[in-house]
Formats: sequence, C-alpha cells, structure tokens
Amino acid sequence: MPYRTIIEPFKIHSTQAIDFPDADAREAALQRVGYNVFGLHADEVIIDMLTDSGTGAMSARQWAGMMVGDESYAGSRSFYRLQEAVQDLTGLAEIIPTHQGRAAERILFSVAVSAGDVVPNNTHFDTTRANVEYQGAEARDLLIPEGTDPSNLHPFKGNMDIEALEATIQDVGQHRIPFVMVTVTNNSGGGQPVSMANLQAVREVCDRNELPMILDACRFAENAWFIKMREEGYADHTPKAIAREIFSLADGCTFSAKKDGLANIGGFVAVNDADLAGRCRNLLILTEGFPTYGGLAGYDMEAIAIGLEEVLEDEYLRYRIRSTAYLAEKALAAGMPIVQPPGGHAVYLDARARLPHIPPSEYPAQSLVVELYRDGGVRGVEIGSVMFGSPNEDGSEDPAPMELVRLAIPRRTYTQSHVDYVGEVIGSVAARADSLPGYRITEQAPWLRHFTARFEPVHP
Repeated sequence: MPYRTIIEPFKIHSTQAIDFPDADAREAALQRVGYNVFGLHADEVIIDMLTDSGTGAMSARQWAGMMVGDESYAGSRSFYRLQEAVQDLTGLAEIIPTHQGRAAERILFSVAVSAGDVVPNNTHFDTTRANVEYQGAEARDLLIPEGTDPSNLHPFKGNMDIEALEATIQDVGQHRIPFVMVTVTNNSGGGQPVSMANLQAVREVCDRNELPMILDACRFAENAWFIKMREEGYADHTPKAIAREIFSLADGCTFSAKKDGLANIGGFVAVNDADLAGRCRNLLILTEGFPTYGGLAGYDMEAIAIGLEEVLEDEYLRYRIRSTAYLAEKALAAGMPIVQPPGGHAVYLDARARLPHIPPSEYPAQSLVVELYRDGGVRGVEIGSVMFGSPNEDGSEDPAPMELVRLAIPRRTYTQSHVDYVGEVIGSVAARADSLPGYRITEQAPWLRHFTARFEPVHP
C-alpha cells in the first residue's frame, strides 16, 4: 500500500479566531513585558506554543460528558466516574483529585518530603523541582549521559542512569530518600521517552532498597506510544496495555490532566499507601477542597475521565507523534538544530548550537524565544539557564545542561498549515541567528523566576 499522509483523526466542530498583531505591535508588546513572553496577552500571539498544558481542544464526547457533571460538594458521582477511570488505568488504590499537576506535587511533597531529603528523578521539571526545594530538600537529576546531548539519536533519552541512582542511594542513605521519581516523558530533556526496561530497572533498585517509586505521569500515553514503536517486544501491545504495565511498576504518581488527560484543567495524586493517602487528603481539604472534588468542578472530572480513554486511541497517538515529527523536520530543513530524535509533545530547538556567540550567562534560549515572537508572533518557552540555572553566592550562575527553546504543540488544536507557518518563522530566525543579542535579567522572583522575570537586551 503506498504511503499516505497521516491526517488529523478528527473533524473541526467549532473554531476560535486568531489575532494577527503586526510587527510594530509585537515589538511594543515585547518592550512592555520586559522581553518575557509569559507576560504577553493571548490576543498578542499568533501561534501559541508556550505550553501544551491545558491548551488543547476537547472532543465532542468530553463536552457532552460535561453536561452530566455532578456538582455535589461531597460524594459527587463525577468523582467516582473519575476514580474508576484512573483505577482502571493505573491499578492504584487511592485517588486524590487536584485542580492541576503542581497542586498534586505540592500536596505529595508537603507530606512525604522533609528538609535534608534527596529526591532522585531522571529530570525534574520546573514546578516539580520548585516544590521539592520548597521543602528544603534536594531535587537531584540522574539522566543518562545521552540525554544531555541534543544530537544523540538514542531512542530512550529520558532513561534514568541506574548506576547514578544506586550511587546516590549509597551516598546519601536510604533514610534520606522519601521516594524515587521518574518523569514520563522527560519534559525538561526534550520530551524524550523512558523505556520499559529502564522503568523495570528503577523498580528493582527501589525494591532492593525498600524505596517507593513515584511517576510524574503527565505524558504517560505519549511515552507508551514510543515504547510500542521503539522497544523490542511491544509492537503488538496496545497503548493501554503498555500504559497499564508502566503504572504497575509504580507505588504512586502525580498527574496533570492538562496534558495526557486531554482536559483544560485538573490533576490528581494516586498512591497505594492508605496512610500516605490519608495525610494527602488532610492537606487537600485545607487547600484544595473536599476529597471528592479536590478543587475541580464535577464537569471537569467527567472531561478527564473521558480524556483518559481517548488519549490511548491508536489513531490519536499516531497523529500526535507524527505531527510533532513534522514540525521537527521543518525546523531541521530551515537550518535550526533540535533535540534528536523528536519528542512527543514538543520540538526543542537547540539554542546553544545555533547561537554559539551568546554565552549561557546571557541566555541564548531566551534570545531565541524573543526573536520567534518578534519575527512571526510565535510564542515558545525557554528551557535553559533562565529556567534551570543555579545561582551561586557570589552572584554568578552555573548554567543549565542544555539551552533549549520548547515549541509545545497543543493537542488537537492547530492544523498542518499552522505548523508550516511556524516552520517558516523558524527559518527566518535561523537565517539571521548570528546577529541576535543576548539578554540580562533586570528583575526576578526567588522561585520559578522564568514566569515573571524581566529582561533587557545585551548589545555588543
């Protein structure tokens, strides 16, 4: 059978207009927000790839499900619908809804992590790291060496370094490690997947040392698809079967339903330990809400329950991963280095490779983010030394391992022509990348500074 284009496995039922601010308006907007695209108004952005979190389009089934949402304060049937869906997928016993993923992280870490602890992970994302460090603990990244080489074609660059994990346990002591965490897929490392073999190896280390294993499972379905496509022995498995096997290796998870829940809001903590769940619920009641709604409307829980089914459909995942690869091909053809192979939810531009004249202290990835918006109204996000640089007491900073720009693709939202346009903008910026300036920070917050920092260009 001849090769044919992988088309979107849906029809567009309703549309939302896009604004087209001109170059002068975009320049004025950049100056107003201190060259931090987080500060832009949504109607100042033409193509928004800041994040794939909560920005996707819901299906007709999800919208219909919202109409039967039960808004009872206690005992909502929509909660039990969500609980059943999560338990069927994960096999975990205790389901604790939250309004989004970082709330799940804050609740779990607040009750399970103490000052002086060390939390190993393949790579912590920004909110995960901040919530660990807010408890006075260390968020330690143990990614395999291939994961920090953007050009390396290793199929599972999200894997945890097992030798480094064993050395960390030996070094700090089992008593200082509340749990081992694995992020699937590895967002900070380029949306790269974790292999089943690696997850099994982490499980074995945890068992030998009597440590719980917790997943940051935001993009579990995309990770399952990569296992199906790339790992020996899984080609004939369904994505749901693979996902169930992934979760069977874990003692719990945090989850943002704004990613592979295909919803605009929501999340949960799921664990097997009833005592841990009880402590989480006590804090949930204090800050989120009653345990059968946890900061969510009933209709949101209905949408998440349906989204957890739709996200594992073969046709959806085939389209999702191919559409990301399509943008990656456009970027490479335009002369822009990227993290290889392409990840699941985003294309990561390698600013360090394309802007070698800008030192890490002047934030080359931030420069690239600014220029993508200036050139064509495309909003991405810096994943480099602004987000992950480590400040020193003398005022200097240790740079991040990589200087990346993430172009996250909202689920079921943009068409091929939108992606073609983004490719053209990337090409325009790549052609004059040698002339781009670095940036310095003029204002910053003590936590998660990338959200609100202000910058100014550093001109030679």
